[in-house]
Amino acid sequence: MNIERAAFIPYFYQMKEDKLLAISPQVLIPPQILSAYGFSATISITPHGTGLINHTWIVRNDKDTYILQQINAQVFAQPQLIADNIEMVGHYLADHYPTAIFPRPIKSLAGQTLINTGDNSYYRLFPFIANSVSIDVASTPRQAFEAGRQFGGFTRMLADFPVEHLHETLPHFHDLSLRYHSFGEALQNGSAPRIDKAAPIIDYLQSQSGIVTQYENILTNPGFKRRVTHHDTKISNVLFDKQGNGICVIDLDTVMPGYFISDVGDMFRTYLSPVTEEEKDVEKIQVRQEYFEAIVKGYMQEMKDILTPEEQQTFVYAGEFMLYMQALRFLTDYLNNDIYYGRQYEDHNYVRALNQTTLLQRFQEQSPRLQTIAADIAASF
Repeated sequence: MNIERAAFIPYFYQMKEDKLLAISPQVLIPPQILSAYGFSATISITPHGTGLINHTWIVRNDKDTYILQQINAQVFAQPQLIADNIEMVGHYLADHYPTAIFPRPIKSLAGQTLINTGDNSYYRLFPFIANSVSIDVASTPRQAFEAGRQFGGFTRMLADFPVEHLHETLPHFHDLSLRYHSFGEALQNGSAPRIDKAAPIIDYLQSQSGIVTQYENILTNPGFKRRVTHHDTKISNVLFDKQGNGICVIDLDTVMPGYFISDVGDMFRTYLSPVTEEEKDVEKIQVRQEYFEAIVKGYMQEMKDILTPEEQQTFVYAGEFMLYMQALRFLTDYLNNDIYYGRQYEDHNYVRALNQTTLLQRFQEQSPRLQTIAADIAASF
């Protein structure tokens, strides 16, 4: 389903210095944030997007449209590191790829790109990309191709960027060894009834520990390069134009050093099945090979001269890597009584873990065919 970037009923407010601007019962925008950017006339503020981490709004005045975002400091303990990374990448792209579309935070009247209200709340303002559209679920192979091309192009343009200069905004975010270790601790200290209920999933995930071994081999293999990696390649983090062409990638909070398997693997994890990780009916979970082919083609169109031979042979493993890690994370949280992801109903994280484990199994069942598809695409370039 296509979602216009401003497809919400707006709320209108007059700037008032002595009151907070109420957007929802949960979220308030301090008026000094808006005045810091010079919004002094009547404006409209529209809740925006479906993201679960940061709060986002569209702000309109009589001249322009902007994206205002509050960073979740509970998830990102040091928001300044995010601002530093975006600024470094933005400067590099402006110098080396001046025509590239890269939404950078707008400076406040005081020259700030990140504003701290003093209560551990951080805000930033971005330009609104005119005539852009975002989608929540990949519904055509062409959308998957365009997303693969956009994320591949992002990493390609930054191939010569000194990746060691980037901060790790979420340390160990895609550290599979750590996730497996946390899983083992949950088996020792977690809820006994939940461990019993999840026994079949536990047994399967333990039987697949070779995925961890392969990850650890990658870390010491010089054929795998640490690159500027997005780390959150769901399709809603790509902007499209009205004709369905990719414009740019967005949501850059997790941009940090990493391996290509993170970006490609997360595309596989979130695009290949027609249902999301919330689906309870495992019969609906499937691997759409045409979407796999589209992602690889789009990514390789940009990265064909950048990826090493070892990396080009690891597309299928990238899917296993991300699916396995997410299954571990959901199951670990379930065994620990839902302390990280939370839940909307009893056994919510059990359902998520079963969903991702099922998708992993079906991905592995098709892996010989998927390996052939990836090899043929690599050879075609």
